[in-house]
Amino acid sequence: MENIINKANKWLDESFDAETRKEVQRMIDNDHALLTESFYKDLEFGTGGLRGIMGVGSNRMNKYTVGMATQGLSNYLIKNFPNTKIKCAIAFDCRNNSDYFAKISASVLSANGIKVYLFESLRPTPELSFAIRHLQCHSGIVITASHNPKEYNGYKVYWQDGGQIINPHDIGIINEVRNIKDLSQVKFDDNLKNVEIIGEDIDNAYINKLSELILNPEDIKKSNLKIVFTPIHGSTVDILPKALRKVGFTDINIVEEQAIPDGNFPTVASPNPEEASALSMAIEKAKKIKADIVMGTDPDGDRLGIVVRQKNGEYLLLNGNQTASILIYYLLEEWQKKGKLKGKEYIVKTIVTTELLSVIANHYNVKSYDVLTGFKYIAEIIEKNYGKTTFIGGGEESYGFLAGEFVRDKDAVMSCMIMAEVAAWAKNRNITLDKLLIDIYIKFGYYLEGLKSLTKTGKSGLEEIQKMMEKFRNQMPKSINGIDIALVHDFEKRISIDKRNNSKHEINLPKSNVLQFELVDGTKITIRPSGTEPKIKFYVSVHDVLKNKEEYPQKTKELQAKIDKIIETITNF
Repeated sequence: MENIINKANKWLDESFDAETRKEVQRMIDNDHALLTESFYKDLEFGTGGLRGIMGVGSNRMNKYTVGMATQGLSNYLIKNFPNTKIKCAIAFDCRNNSDYFAKISASVLSANGIKVYLFESLRPTPELSFAIRHLQCHSGIVITASHNPKEYNGYKVYWQDGGQIINPHDIGIINEVRNIKDLSQVKFDDNLKNVEIIGEDIDNAYINKLSELILNPEDIKKSNLKIVFTPIHGSTVDILPKALRKVGFTDINIVEEQAIPDGNFPTVASPNPEEASALSMAIEKAKKIKADIVMGTDPDGDRLGIVVRQKNGEYLLLNGNQTASILIYYLLEEWQKKGKLKGKEYIVKTIVTTELLSVIANHYNVKSYDVLTGFKYIAEIIEKNYGKTTFIGGGEESYGFLAGEFVRDKDAVMSCMIMAEVAAWAKNRNITLDKLLIDIYIKFGYYLEGLKSLTKTGKSGLEEIQKMMEKFRNQMPKSINGIDIALVHDFEKRISIDKRNNSKHEINLPKSNVLQFELVDGTKITIRPSGTEPKIKFYVSVHDVLKNKEEYPQKTKELQAKIDKIIETITNF
């Protein structure tokens, strides 16, 4: 405790504002539990940036931790682009203090002589990715904590390709941030002399590029598709309806109660479109007006939730794997029909995303890449192949998807637009999207996935997650739920072990604290600590042949029971 108090005492210096000093003193005098959580470590600038609870202290998101991070970024940019007029774009979402942290970041960059393009108001994260390349910036920052609880905020850094930072830049920036030991090393420019405000011009350029992705505009016009949309108080409130109208959709019904940007997210328990409860108001509206499709986006507009109307009038929430499967199938099928597949196209998915995407790609002779969890790795593949081969689309099970090469992060605006096109295409053929999904399963195999997350908060929770990973790594049994393990992929050691003959192979991916087990029947089990939340996640993927739609209900029960049993076994290990 003495070390923590000594660390907190440094925040009583007059270089910190009066409100901060007052709160630090209060914690020292009366709240040692909060003092410990606020100061037991520095808020770590990880491989993507910062994310944490807002508040006073070295382990919190505040003016000083954001300022020190931005000074480290500035130092790295200046070292990497000598004798260059460096440019950086900044966007922010609806969260409490997002606009404030964006201005702090702009102030520090400006004080270091860096040209800043600052969005006039909230914008989705993918538009920031687009703006970096459009404005030929060297870097970018977006202030967001994605779909984390309202107490959180974050700070993500992008490189000049429009993707989130990866090696070597992530490590280089981290080292520069760690070299900022004292607030006196941080420069601030209260006048923002190198800052230019941007807005509508970038919106229009972004929407114009999105519209180029549409494959069947005639289906959109013919369908009269009825859409319900909710931004869940977030940053897509204006731009997504504009994008939909641009490509021909006219019947767009917005959930008005959730169309007011608000970092407190007053109408939902969590602003996460992965959860049905976050879309409940939109679903109710859809039922009243008999909408064909419901779409919702998270606060920073990079993840989407899709709900489809079934033949019986009920509404079904698709999971991220199902949405990605429909989108990949539609893109590849239509590219083939239009003669656009030339043998140099590819898709990308993460190692925890359904294998169905790879199976579909293989059918169309399209290459499929597997990458670690995180869209920055998808962006890395796009950049490496840019100009040589063509990226059609890619995604991850956590409700993120991308098409085209002009954005380099998951894009809910784009994804909602393409999903609406698929729905219009299907409606014109008297097919509901849930029926289309079953048809995909019959053609390519029925893949079903499950996810279990265990939340472990605070310092003790982090230590518990580390111990769990050590146990899975060192004490795993030979079989799971009575099925032998065939392959073990240890992404931290970057080694795959074939348990059937004890042979070993190198994994050609970056080091990551992830374990994956493949069973002899093709089942995949992946265990990984979350990179953005205090959770450890367990992913299970199973599959089987589906002969016809009549088999679907029973086959679903069988596969789900198998997933449930494996999750129970693995979490109780």
